[in-house]
Amino acid sequence: QVQLVESGGGLVQPGGSLRLSCAASGFTFGAYSMSWVRQAPGKGPEWVSSISPGAQSTRYADSVKGRFTISRDNAKNTLYLQMNSLLPEDTALYYCSKNQRNYYSGDDSYDYRGQGTQVTVSS
Repeated sequence: QVQLVESGGGLVQPGGSLRLSCAASGFTFGAYSMSWVRQAPGKGPEWVSSISPGAQSTRYADSVKGRFTISRDNAKNTLYLQMNSLLPEDTALYYCSKNQRNYYSGDDSYDYRGQGTQVTVSS
């Protein structure tokens, strides 16, 4: 069965950095577009970033563009999110998702997601 397990979250000061990881299993990881999505307390899910199956293409929400970098290692079945220059408004539960549609469709809806890893940005 599909499993997505995130790690790497924690408490960080504003301006700091974190690297999230998502270990995938139960499907052919390298064949699917993947995304990071976050949900802040009291708010709905917010799409953050997506990456094409072969990592040739990426896209980002305007709120994180220039600060976050999505990447993947298909040999290790792992998705990453490097987060720099973190802001308090980046505080959220971050989870990775396996996308249902082709990356180039622009549709980042997913069929599976992990349980998430908490990121808290506070001084």
